[in-house]
Amino acid sequence: MRLLYYNGDGDFSLAEFFKSAIPKYAILSHTWEADEVTFEDLQNGTGTKKGGYQKIRFCAEQAKRDGLQYFWVDTCCIDKSNSAELAEAINSMFRWYRMSTKCYVYLPDVSRSAVNTDELAWESAFRKYRWFTRGWTLQELIAPTSVEFFCRESERIGSKSSLEQRIHEITGIPKSALQGAHLSQFSDNERFSWIQPRQTKVEEDKAYSLLGIFDVQMPLRYGEGMANAFKRLEEEIDKFNKCLQDLRLSDPRDDKTRIEDTKGGLLGGSYHWVLESSKFQQWRNNPQTWLLWIKGDPGKGKTMLLCGIINELKKSMPKSTLLSFFFCQATDSRINNATAVLRGLIYLLVNEQLSLLSHVRKKYEQTGKALFEDANAWVALCEIFANILQDPNLNNTCLIVDALDECAVDLPKLLDLIVQTSPISPRIKWIVSSRNWPSIEKGLNKATPKASLHLELNEKSVSAAVNTYIQSKVDFLATQNEYDNDSRGAVQSYLSANANGTFLWVALVCQELASISGWEVEEMLSAFPPGLDAVYMRMMEQIRTSRAAKRCNSILAIVSIVYRPITLDELPSFVDVPPRSSSNYKALAEIIGLCGSFLTLRERTISFVHQSARDFLIKEASNEIFPSGIDDINHAIFSRSLHVMSRTLRRDVYSLRAPGISIDQVKQPDPDPLAAIRYSCLYWVDHLLDCQTRDDIIPDLQDSGSVYNFLRQYFLYWLEALSLMRSLSSGIAMTTKLEVWLQVGRSPDSLAFIYDAKRFARYCHSVVEKTPLQLYCSALVFAPDKSIVRKQFEKCIPPWIQSCPKMEAHWNAAL
Repeated sequence: MRLLYYNGDGDFSLAEFFKSAIPKYAILSHTWEADEVTFEDLQNGTGTKKGGYQKIRFCAEQAKRDGLQYFWVDTCCIDKSNSAELAEAINSMFRWYRMSTKCYVYLPDVSRSAVNTDELAWESAFRKYRWFTRGWTLQELIAPTSVEFFCRESERIGSKSSLEQRIHEITGIPKSALQGAHLSQFSDNERFSWIQPRQTKVEEDKAYSLLGIFDVQMPLRYGEGMANAFKRLEEEIDKFNKCLQDLRLSDPRDDKTRIEDTKGGLLGGSYHWVLESSKFQQWRNNPQTWLLWIKGDPGKGKTMLLCGIINELKKSMPKSTLLSFFFCQATDSRINNATAVLRGLIYLLVNEQLSLLSHVRKKYEQTGKALFEDANAWVALCEIFANILQDPNLNNTCLIVDALDECAVDLPKLLDLIVQTSPISPRIKWIVSSRNWPSIEKGLNKATPKASLHLELNEKSVSAAVNTYIQSKVDFLATQNEYDNDSRGAVQSYLSANANGTFLWVALVCQELASISGWEVEEMLSAFPPGLDAVYMRMMEQIRTSRAAKRCNSILAIVSIVYRPITLDELPSFVDVPPRSSSNYKALAEIIGLCGSFLTLRERTISFVHQSARDFLIKEASNEIFPSGIDDINHAIFSRSLHVMSRTLRRDVYSLRAPGISIDQVKQPDPDPLAAIRYSCLYWVDHLLDCQTRDDIIPDLQDSGSVYNFLRQYFLYWLEALSLMRSLSSGIAMTTKLEVWLQVGRSPDSLAFIYDAKRFARYCHSVVEKTPLQLYCSALVFAPDKSIVRKQFEKCIPPWIQSCPKMEAHWNAAL
């Protein structure tokens, strides 16, 4: 980047800087006139008599008044005779304006006298300024943090901040965008609308001036016409969005909302204390303290504490600071592993600073979605993450990970990654939370300096926060159950005396009290002993003596071992429910309610109220919920999955009919025929292999077994369902797992089919992922002649394909 500065002769010279060494600078925004000073003029010293020289002198003098030595002007800091340099400059323009300390808008069509006239006349004139009609000035308005407007006589008119309402009305650009909000918050159509009323001298520039607004790069082709330029821009945006879509596993922002809703909402008084604590202040104000570890026992409110911290940081941090976070959940295999954590953190980072996606796309364009899902995903994502953290344009960044103890897969790798980021970039700060696990403490001890906030050592603050929570809960119960003053006081006193600083204990007891009338509540309080395990034990006793004990134990057993929370639609696939209840939401919700307060229901999804509830069931109640062992439940899930899939799967299950219909055009029908089998489609193989110590797994995998029979009849229909669920890669992974487990001598026909099925799925993956019904057309037609899958499902090839191409006999050696 070339910058101008005053030389010793009272004239201007150019200095060239590279990314890491660019100093603070001012930048000029203006509309081009006929006699601008060019790069060549500055080199030759011939620009001083041109009209545009006045603008350069104005920018230099204003920058000097603002304490800035360097400044940038587009007319003369770019060598436009060099097409490669021009293309790079246009692709970098938004970033250069974003990086500027000050942006001066020079308005030659505004005089001091116009500014000094009455307000109405000035308002009318301001709306007509030519600067608001030009294409390139759109990014020059949005990108810089500080934008100041000056009239012809170089006197300040106002700033983007002080004139915000007027600018919003003139341009139609939302105020949040003017204030520096991340542009990814605005839809593609909305951002395109900002350029529509504007004009550019060269027609293609109307598209090129949006490169920074969408944070994409592409080569410039002047002469291609505006329509082609916009077409290429839209194609580049589509590639960008596809990469972002494939990177997304779960949106941590949605996870945060779900967690807050499930726990009854975030109560301000329950977390404000931590913001004033010495450890948090040390982390926030000391540049050397880059890690804050919040640790405490189960139920102490760590997750909600982090939710509150995230909300506070969003409000108080500069808009340019990036905030990325992730909530681990042990009971959901999608978000309980180190790879998922890293993927989620990167997803939010690139959402907030879109230019960072370029680090992902370098690898993504070679491999596609498999980059995030195959066996090398962790290695690839670590490299991408390191490149992001070393990006010289990365803004200050705060990374937050909740519940490290619930990272069930590769936690040591995650701890090492956190520790290793400190020397990479001084702009990165971390907050993490976990239980008091020695293994986590050992992993984080390598991080120095750090701050540790131990909730048990902040008993007074935690107890005060719990009392605030108790007050809120008792207010609700008193209104709902019509407590008199004595009952209200008794409930509040009992909860305060026995909570022991544990939010979860209060939540569980209040949930039980909700079903107890006000007149008997005082007598019932003693039935709720202090301590989480004691409350869980009481809940199990209630289940044990209920009429629905068997069904409740079955539900708790299933929910304890599934790989992700199941839905009410999926529940009847694994648990026997009363006749005609399987599609009755109210009845199913009532059945879940019979399981004490172990489970919670949100948007038809069943999950544990807390990880400690699952831990209790596995350790303390396993004899009741797993009377024949966990292997027996795994096998039941597997066998019932095959049964329900066999009953549901069929060709063109969504009745799409057109074989070329794109997955993006598919609308999920209501009711969804796949709703009850989504979990089964994704995890039946895992549950089969989880019970491989059982004697009866051998028959399941033999040539005459249930797996072989299912795949021979339903393999293509299963792949179609996975494609409609946007999870085709999972099918490939599952066939690979089966292939690895099988032994040649035991089940040769099963092994041959599964090997062929794996090759078939990999071969047609890229096509079927985009167009599910191509499974029955191009996927079969272009498979080798002797492919087992092709021969087994040849009848599925549409009759209108009358002449099939001659294909090789067998799969080739290229895996």
